[in-house]
Amino acid sequence: MLPISALSALLAATLSIELANAHDAHNAYVHRRQAAVAAAASSSTSAAAAPTGTTSAAPAATSAAATTATYVGTGSYNVPPLASISSGMPTGPTPTLSATFTAGAVPSYAGAPPLPSAFVYSETNWPALDVIPPTDSDEVKQWLKELDGHDIPTFSPTVDGECATDPSAAADAKNRGWWTCGGWTSGNDIVACPDKLTWGVSFDDGPAPYCKKVLKYLGDHDLTATFFVVGSRVVSYPQILIDEYMAGHEISVHTWSHHPLTAMTNEQIVAELGWTRKAIQTVLGVTPTTMRPPYGDIDNRVRAISNAMGLRPIIWTTGPGGPFDTNDWRVAGGQHTGQEQFDIFQSILGNATQINTGFIVLEHDLFEITVDLAVGYTLDSAQSHNPKFNLESIGRCLKYPLNDMYKETATTDIVGTNSSTNSTSSNSTTSSNGSTGSTSANSSTGASSTKNGAGGLQLPSAFAAIVAAAVAVVAASL
Repeated sequence: MLPISALSALLAATLSIELANAHDAHNAYVHRRQAAVAAAASSSTSAAAAPTGTTSAAPAATSAAATTATYVGTGSYNVPPLASISSGMPTGPTPTLSATFTAGAVPSYAGAPPLPSAFVYSETNWPALDVIPPTDSDEVKQWLKELDGHDIPTFSPTVDGECATDPSAAADAKNRGWWTCGGWTSGNDIVACPDKLTWGVSFDDGPAPYCKKVLKYLGDHDLTATFFVVGSRVVSYPQILIDEYMAGHEISVHTWSHHPLTAMTNEQIVAELGWTRKAIQTVLGVTPTTMRPPYGDIDNRVRAISNAMGLRPIIWTTGPGGPFDTNDWRVAGGQHTGQEQFDIFQSILGNATQINTGFIVLEHDLFEITVDLAVGYTLDSAQSHNPKFNLESIGRCLKYPLNDMYKETATTDIVGTNSSTNSTSSNSTTSSNGSTGSTSANSSTGASSTKNGAGGLQLPSAFAAIVAAAVAVVAASL
């Protein structure tokens, strides 16, 4: 058995080496798909809390810019000036990690079970990190039975979740309900908060060390958020997940490896969702009833499988000015400076008063850059906006009690079923439950070269091999 403290240090070292090697890749496709990952070598350090409450940290490799510059942060969140936030910026201190909650601690919401025993990672019990899990395990075979009796569309997987590389699927996007190509959604997708001027706060791709800074900000301002967590990160940083959950924030599934789901077989989709559910349940004792597809890449086949597994899809809002995507991942990927990102999002945010509902915003808590943008600028701007926004977690903005966000404590079924025969655009007017209406504001379903505002973590495949080898060496020495 490998203690989580040793695993965390190991992950930090191997991740920084692999990402540093990937940083100089010149292939445009890879750059787009791994925008956030490309900057990790210069924007992130890693640490994690051990189940016992001790802290283990390993500094990430730094870029040339980071080794010759000094990080200058200000305020209680130690955030640098907006003009200084860019790919290649020096790293700041990793937030202090401490195990606040122990086994048996009970969350504050009705019917919540006590926290399970402290999680200890064993590589024999989990798939390889950050790669699509195998489909021949006993667990996946059992989860596949959950699809029995459900109408799962027979669409073939897309090439890679991109419109441009799969023109045949892109031409059929409306029939498929493919969000990536045209913003098509099902009536069961959650794509907005129902009340006008309500901001649905969400963070993708954690848990990760800098989440602690997000949690401090949210706590200081009495705000709640929905965290869409990656299974591989859950088993790497379980104590941070516990801190998020015990603070009253909502936890949702964001797959095991963060690869595009429409490009997978049914069995692979089940493995991605199933292992992430299991990781969350093992650490927290509860199973989420919602999910968000990486990059927003979902179609009616993925929806039907998600619903069959007790998970309702949540996507960020697309308004008249475009997706409510902060584009923080583009700063981490070197495509924008912090100032450019902030200006772009402010222009999109200006359209919030033009829609009849609230909206769900995409942010990321994986990297230091994206966290600094959130706690230093984006969320502050939201709170000082005129007219005033009401910032809430997505379940709360939908008036769902917190217990309904988890299978073990739910008293109402919020999952529902996918409507695979009536795809609509996520750009349309939304109804009171946050699902879509019946008109499309974006009729283009042809081959587009970019995702619909989707960013996040897709690690190079070599990372899994590095981790596996390094874990074997450490385990052998114990």
